[in-house]
Amino acid sequence: MSGMRARLRAMMFLEYFVWGAWYVTLGTYLARTLQFSGQQVGWAAGTTAVGAMISPFFVGFIADRWFATQKVLASLHALGAALLWFASQQQTFGWVYAFVLLYSLVYMPTLALTNSLAFRQLSDPKQQFGFIRVFGTLGWIVAGLIVGNLDIEATALPMQIAAGASLVMAAYCLTLPDTRPLARAAPSDDSSSSFSTAALALFRGRSMAAFAIASFLICVPLQFYYAFTNLFLNEIGVANAAAKMTGGQMSELLGMLLIPWFFRRLGVKYMLALGMLAWVIRYVLFAYGQPGAYMWMLWGGILLHGICYDFFFVVGQIYVDREAPVALRAAVQGMITFLTYGIGMFVGSWLSGWVVDAYANAAGAGAAMHAWTSIWLVAAACAGAVLVLFLLAFSERRATVDRAQMPADQHA
Repeated sequence: MSGMRARLRAMMFLEYFVWGAWYVTLGTYLARTLQFSGQQVGWAAGTTAVGAMISPFFVGFIADRWFATQKVLASLHALGAALLWFASQQQTFGWVYAFVLLYSLVYMPTLALTNSLAFRQLSDPKQQFGFIRVFGTLGWIVAGLIVGNLDIEATALPMQIAAGASLVMAAYCLTLPDTRPLARAAPSDDSSSSFSTAALALFRGRSMAAFAIASFLICVPLQFYYAFTNLFLNEIGVANAAAKMTGGQMSELLGMLLIPWFFRRLGVKYMLALGMLAWVIRYVLFAYGQPGAYMWMLWGGILLHGICYDFFFVVGQIYVDREAPVALRAAVQGMITFLTYGIGMFVGSWLSGWVVDAYANAAGAGAAMHAWTSIWLVAAACAGAVLVLFLLAFSERRATVDRAQMPADQHA
């Protein structure tokens, strides 16, 4: 069994190494080298949101019912390697967007598939999965350190590195244990669907509805961070920006350890609120941070990632797991994923690009510069508004959680 866990850790490492290698620096390459607008950068970053929207359908209705998981993973990563390579060769927005979109459509389902394969191969997933999944975060960190230290953030090389790693992942998946699809559900049984009647009915309650709406809305300002932080740090002159941004994933690991302690003292409502407040503070720090004397503010914004992500998304997954009936947990988690990583991030990609363009100003040598203080304050205001609405609308029925197991997350 220890050998199996080592193989699953390697799978997770490669899975998130691929994503971390190209996605963080995409905005810098598109804006600084290809001279794309903020709106175009936002749309390109939002392709993963489109992929997240179709993932539940692909995984639930095709992969889990018809094909062995390891073969599906190998096929998707091999195709993804080709698509990323072709994307790295393009110079016009239409072609770049088309290839990146197609890549996201084949990559995003692999996040759920790697989780599914791991769960199937572990004897006690609740106890064992956390230490398997953490290697995905390590893969993201290593990718960022490599890209940052090679000083290739404004080039197409990160996409090419990711394409090569994706090809390695495709070959590796063929060595994983045979994980055949589970028995097909009866035609009349829609309980596994994220959009079943029973799953939708759960959101009629005020608190669950408030949580779902807040989850969607908070992901709109979140896309400012994911799409534009690397470009921001490079434009203001921060050296080795991609490597520094891995501090966010390192703090994410610490945040996971802090969750049980805060659960006992704050409960779900105020942990979720603290996660949203951290996004407000992060954006304010970015708004006024600068290399030099105010570099501590930039580091603060980066290192808040553990609170920003863990205290909202991971705690939110625990809340859903607690509130949903056993038979509906997977379906409701799928719906929250659709609302957050799907629709929320998609709307955020449009809004963030529009705001970045609105605060663009001409600069020398053909480089597009932006009024970043204003951009980050807009993001902070959006996150703050969601926080206030959530505090007013959400009420926690129980003072403490009865269990705090760590569900599988989708973001590094």
